Amino acid sequence: MKRFLIMLIAFGVFVFTFSSQAISAEVIKLKAANYLPTTHPMSELSAKFCEEIKKRTNGRVEISYYPGGTLLTPVKMFTGVTQGITDLGFSHTAYTRGRFPVTEVFDQPIGFPSGYVASHVSQDFYHKFKPSEWDSVQVLYMATSGPLVFHTVDKPVKTLEDLKNLKIRATGRMADVVKALGAIPMPLEMPDVYEALRRKVIDGVTVDMSPLRYWKFSEVVKYTTASWQLGTGYTFYWVMNKSKWNALPPDIQKIFLDLSTETLDAQARIWNKMDIDGVEALKKVGGQVINLSDAEAARWIKAVQPVMAGYKKEMVSKGHKEAEVDSWISFIRERIAYWRKEEAKRGVPTPF
Repeated sequence: MKRFLIMLIAFGVFVFTFSSQAISAEVIKLKAANYLPTTHPMSELSAKFCEEIKKRTNGRVEISYYPGGTLLTPVKMFTGVTQGITDLGFSHTAYTRGRFPVTEVFDQPIGFPSGYVASHVSQDFYHKFKPSEWDSVQVLYMATSGPLVFHTVDKPVKTLEDLKNLKIRATGRMADVVKALGAIPMPLEMPDVYEALRRKVIDGVTVDMSPLRYWKFSEVVKYTTASWQLGTGYTFYWVMNKSKWNALPPDIQKIFLDLSTETLDAQARIWNKMDIDGVEALKKVGGQVINLSDAEAARWIKAVQPVMAGYKKEMVSKGHKEAEVDSWISFIRERIAYWRKEEAKRGVPTPF
């Protein structure tokens, strides 16, 4: 009997040990979605993030990556994350105008000189103000594009008058900027823009310099008007389903957060490089970059001032104090100055 009890206890210990090891060895499987093509640098960065998570967690987390809109389109990305269609998602706020009203301050003509600067500022802004519009997800990082400029199919745009009545692809609040400048905003998802330009359904597109190469727009546009002085941008997000985040062990959460900080800086540098690559791609095929004179740029800046005023008025109607909105803008401009100096100090090449 005694021997039987000893064997029974030993067996129980074995079962408990084996079960504990099985539980600890259980792999956490997640899905990640990005609408950008597989070969786009920002899609490659998301893929690298997924691979690095597996490496740093010693295989405890595996992320299946779905680029190129194979799982979710850019418009449906945020909702797809909250509903659990994907666990991580990458898109930008302008695809869902009104969903992120506070963060949409970055869509305003606020003076961003480069994607490197804008990305660090948007991350600083999120950590400073923590807008409640992001409470339904875990924000891993935000990254704002380089300045949005005008790319036209066959009409050079040198003055405000040249923009009048041109059909220009613009999403989100950038549509307000385009309208204020005298053009006609056309909302299209990015994957549809190339064909619309090729068929001349639209006259141009307002976006940063990078799509000239990475969406091959240099094949279908002849001119880029480097209206970077307006300093508008598109703010991208890399977010995670809140329930899946809360279910992660604390040590794995820390790995995600540490890697996100590293990836944000890599993303910021990539913006500048992609914009520089875009300029080179256009010039390589004989395209022309048109630089605005200081006087002409001042005219454009004056023309879009009502856009900022309209945004403030809208935020006040939503319950924000005007002084609060002003504090957002003041903070952003202060951080722009800081990160512009850091960009130079760190030797980050910039297109402007």
